[in-house]
Amino acid sequence: MPTHPSAPVTDPARTPGLRLAELTTTALAARLGRHEVVVLVPVGSVEPHGPHLPLATDTLIGEAVAEGAAAELARRGTDALVAPSVAYGVTEFARGFAGAVSVANGTLTALLARIATSLVGQGFRHVCFVSQHLEPAHEAEVRAAVTGLPHGSASVASPLSRRWGRLLSDEFKSGACHAGEYETSLVLAIAPELCDQERAATLAPLAVSLSDSIRAGKTSFAECGMPDAYTGAPARATAAHGREMLARLVALTVAEVEQALATATTRPPPSDLGAR
Repeated sequence: MPTHPSAPVTDPARTPGLRLAELTTTALAARLGRHEVVVLVPVGSVEPHGPHLPLATDTLIGEAVAEGAAAELARRGTDALVAPSVAYGVTEFARGFAGAVSVANGTLTALLARIATSLVGQGFRHVCFVSQHLEPAHEAEVRAAVTGLPHGSASVASPLSRRWGRLLSDEFKSGACHAGEYETSLVLAIAPELCDQERAATLAPLAVSLSDSIRAGKTSFAECGMPDAYTGAPARATAAHGREMLARLVALTVAEVEQALATATTRPPPSDLGAR
């Protein structure tokens, strides 16, 4: 676990060779031959986030966390890359809102499992799925994708982990954090041009805990009492708070990867993994 989860985030723009998709196949093959390489795969959603944040909010946050974590891992001596995002997930809670795109049961697990076995099979040391979409069914599908892989070869970095949640904001811990202060602040820190700040300033706080609503059997934003697809306090959001939360998410992702690497077992030959 990181000793200082609010440390500054390394600027990924200053780290060359960070993004897998920007490498040539020969450059990647050479890199895999020289080093044991970790790859982080952002997993997001296309989902409404209030009247003020973009549909890609979860994906944007996941990409920023993955890039910050890859840069920090590299700084600490672990070669790391960020793969292209998987931008669609399970978003059934947002049904009825324009822009909610949800995949069928099992689809996300099958896709991610195949991505993981392909990457590990061609020689990557570890695959980490960085998921910032907080719907429980989505979380279950992402976690199911890494079961059956060699121990330590794959992990999931998600703020729904109990040990993560206690290190994030009070709003996050309350469960009233969908497009509220927490996520709006993160977007202001990552891509402020995509946040309608004037609209956010007009949104009254909404004390609807999604976690409590889920435990009570609610299955949609509408049932939870979120008519505008947000809860929490978006008007209180600041870029400074977003940078603090981003730094903590990056540090926690690094810790997740390093813990998995410390407990990794020997990988089977690539041909065995590739046959999965």
